[in-house]
Amino acid sequence: MEQELMRIGVSLPENLLTKFDTIIEQRGYSSRSEGIRDSIRNYITHYEWMSDVKGRRVGTITLIYDHTKRGLSSALTEIQHDYSHIIKSSVHIHLDHDNCLEVIILDGEGEEVKEVAERTMALKGVNYVKLNTALPAERS
Repeated sequence: MEQELMRIGVSLPENLLTKFDTIIEQRGYSSRSEGIRDSIRNYITHYEWMSDVKGRRVGTITLIYDHTKRGLSSALTEIQHDYSHIIKSSVHIHLDHDNCLEVIILDGEGEEVKEVAERTMALKGVNYVKLNTALPAERS
């Protein structure tokens, strides 16, 4: 059964579009539209997987952000303090003059682990966020 296609317009910074075009060419997509459809499907799948994070989870949140963005470092610190009961450790490195990479290690209720990632993702100046979770090993 063929679905009706909807036409949309998207505004992107030139450097992002250039990177995207390079990737879709390398992957052999026939058009930008096909690459965008595939990207949206992957995003939906990831979102649905993230929505099902329940029960105790161990995990990491990896983020890259521009520490020069006004108020961002304070906002990140505040989020981490709000969830200090599940954050076990973090590693912070400086990538260049403006950008930092941070890995946050968590152990707690899956819904809260997901909340930390989502609150972090929503901040302006955060350029990359990746949440990985796993079920903790059974204790004997």
